[in-house]
This record gives sequence, C-alpha cells and structure tokens, in this order.
Amino acid sequence: MGVDPKSAVVVTVSDGVSAGVRDDGSGDALQEMLSDRGFGVERKLVPDEAHQIAGAILGSAGDAALIVTTGGTGFGPRDVTPEATASVLDREAPGLVHAMLAKGLESTPMAALTRARAGDVNGSLVLNLPGSPRGATESLEAVIDLLPHVLQLLSGDTKHD
Repeated sequence: MGVDPKSAVVVTVSDGVSAGVRDDGSGDALQEMLSDRGFGVERKLVPDEAHQIAGAILGSAGDAALIVTTGGTGFGPRDVTPEATASVLDREAPGLVHAMLAKGLESTPMAALTRARAGDVNGSLVLNLPGSPRGATESLEAVIDLLPHVLQLLSGDTKHD
C-alpha cells in the first residue's frame, strides 16, 4: 500500500535535549503544528553527531512520508545536521530551503545564518529546520501548504489534472 502520506517523524538534534538536560521546545512545537494538520507524529532525539543524525533519517526514510529535523543548522562547531542530511539525500530540494529562508528573513536577519538542507530519501521528504521553536515553526509554516503535493509526487502519483 505504501507510506501513509500523513506520517511524520520529528528528529530533534541536540546534545542537551538528548541528554535530558534541556526541554525540547522546538520538537514539541513541530509536533503540535503537524498534528494540527492531521499528521501522525513520531519523535526521535539524537545528539549533534553526524552518524546518529544520518541514522535517524535513514531509519525513518521509506516508513514516514515526512521527516523534519530541528537543530544543528547553524554555524556552531557541533552543528552538523546539514552535512549529515546531505550524506543521505537522494535528491536535494533547494526551492523548499529558499522558501523557508525567505520566511525566516521576514522575522530576523539571523535567519540568513541557516545552512538547512531539504530533499528526499527513499521516497520520504526531509526538511532541516532551525533549533528554536520560533525558527522551526516559521520554517515549516513556509512550506506546509506545499507538503500534500510534494508527498503525493514522492509517492509516485505524478499525474496532473
């Protein structure tokens, strides 16, 4: 039957959250936002380690229609989410990144510091989002209305009416 187009995984990338010493505000906010749109949401927590980030993405790819990561997209020395994501992407989707960046720049010039990636892995859409609740939800908001169509295309349904 294929992947449920309303299945999503939120992967929080954070040393502090994965160690249990910080709250997962961005993961909570994204789960709420996706749930409000009818997605069933699974949560994963990983530290800022490229192999664990890539593993979390690959472990969900093909099972969930949408995989969003939150955290690790900046310029800190441990911010490796974009590199980990790029290492597993089948194809990149730079237009989605541009849309998220444009939305973020409406709120803060700091949005220009993102190094996010987007693309598909094994039929699943992967989006890298910032680690702050506001940045994460604004980025997702920028592309959320496109998701049904993107996920339809990734499922192989490419007919046009």
